[in-house]
Amino acid sequence: MKRSAWRYLWKSEDIRKKLLVTLGLLALYRVATHIPVPGIDTAVLAALSQRTDAAGNLIALLNLLSGGTVARFSVLAMGVYPYITAQIILQLLIPIIPALERRMKENPREGQKWMEKWTMIATVPMALLSAVGQINIFNSLSSGQAVITNFGFTGANLLPTVTVLLVMIAGTMFAIWLGQLISEYGIPNQGLSLIIFAGIVSQIPSNLAGILSDAQRGWWMLLIILAILVLTILAIVFVQQGRRNVPVLFPGRRMGARMSMPVRSSLPLMVNMAGMIPLIFAQSIMTFPAIVASYFTGAETEWVRNFALGVYRTFGAQSPWYSLLYFVMVVAFTFFYTDVLFAQQNYGENLKRQGAQIPGVVRGGPTQKYLTKVQRRITLPGALFLGLVAVMPYLLSYVMPVGAQAGLFLLSSAGLLIVVGVVRDTFTIIETELKLHGYDEGLIKG
Repeated sequence: MKRSAWRYLWKSEDIRKKLLVTLGLLALYRVATHIPVPGIDTAVLAALSQRTDAAGNLIALLNLLSGGTVARFSVLAMGVYPYITAQIILQLLIPIIPALERRMKENPREGQKWMEKWTMIATVPMALLSAVGQINIFNSLSSGQAVITNFGFTGANLLPTVTVLLVMIAGTMFAIWLGQLISEYGIPNQGLSLIIFAGIVSQIPSNLAGILSDAQRGWWMLLIILAILVLTILAIVFVQQGRRNVPVLFPGRRMGARMSMPVRSSLPLMVNMAGMIPLIFAQSIMTFPAIVASYFTGAETEWVRNFALGVYRTFGAQSPWYSLLYFVMVVAFTFFYTDVLFAQQNYGENLKRQGAQIPGVVRGGPTQKYLTKVQRRITLPGALFLGLVAVMPYLLSYVMPVGAQAGLFLLSSAGLLIVVGVVRDTFTIIETELKLHGYDEGLIKG
C-alpha cells in the first residue's frame, strides 16, 4: 500500500529544521511590522484608515499589499517591494544595454553575482523614493493634517525627516535580509516570496471581521466574496499551468557501431511566463505620477495646484480611468517582460547546439523566430487574463456594497497571484526535499 510522503514531513531532521527556521524568521518579521515609524501621529493615521471614500479604499489596498504595515505606518511599511522593483528594472536593462547582455552570456555565474550586488545597491534609492512618496501621499490624503510630524527638508525639520527616511530604508533592508536567511537556512529560494505571502495572509482575519461586522449583509457578502475567490484561484491555477508543447526532434546517438533512433520530445512554452511581475511593475509605474503630483498639491499657483490634483486623482486609484490604464499597462508589460525573458533563454541557439530541430523549421535564428511567434500568440490570452484579474477588485467595487469594499477580495489581485504561486512553489520544493531524503511516496510501502 502506498503512503503519501507528506506524512513523513516531520521525521526528517533536516526538513524539520528548515521548516522551524522558516516559521521562526516569519514570526520575527511579523513582530517587526508592529514597530511604528518615529514621529507618527496615530490619531490622524487612525482617522485616515477609517475613511470609506476613494482615499480610504486606496489606503486599504496599500495596507493589504503591505500586510497591515501601512495602517500602522510601520518601519516595514514598504516591505521588500523596492528590492523587487530594482530587480525588475535591472532585468529589463540587460537586453537594452549590450555590455550587460555580454556579461550575462559570457559568465552566467559571475553575471548573477553582479546582478545581486547591483540590485541591493539600487534598492536604496528605490526605497528612498518610495518612502518620500508614501509619506507625501498620506499627508495629502489627510486633509492638511500631517501623518508624520516635522516632516520636511528645511530648517528644524531636516534631522527628523532624515531619521524617518533612514529608519524606513533600514526596515526594507531588514526584511530583505530575513528573506535571504529563509532562502539560505529555511525553504530554499522562497525567502522574499514567503515574506510577502506572510504579510498578505495575515490580513485575512481582520478582513473577515470587517465583512462580518455588517449584521444584515455580512454573511451573504462573505459567501459572494469567497465564491469569487475560489473561482479566481481556480482560473489562476488553470492559466499558470497552461502550456503549449512544441514538438522537437533530437538526433540519435552513436553507441559503438550502432546508431540509436531519433528521439521525439517537446518544448513546453508557458501561457503566463511573466507571473506576477507585470502587476508589480504596472503598479509601480502607475503610482509614480501620483507620487510626483503629491509634491505640488499644495502649490500657491492655482493652475499648478489644480493640474497636480487632477493627475493625483487620475493615478491615485480614485477614478475609472485608473482601472482602464492599469489593465492596458498590465497587458503591455506582460508582453514586454515575456519577450525579454524569452530572448534571454535563446532556445534557437540552445537547440542548435544539441543538434535538435523543430520539424519543418530551420535550426538557429529561424527556430528562435518561430518560437517567439508561438510564445507571443499564447501570451495574448494569458496577458488579457492577468489584466482582468488586476482590475477585478476595482470593477467589483462599483457593484458591491460600500461595507464590503474594504475587504473586497480578502486578498488583492496581486495578492492572489502571490499566494497561489508561493503555495504551489513551496509544496513543490518540499516534495523535492522529501524525495531527496528518501521519502518518495512510490517507494514507501505499508
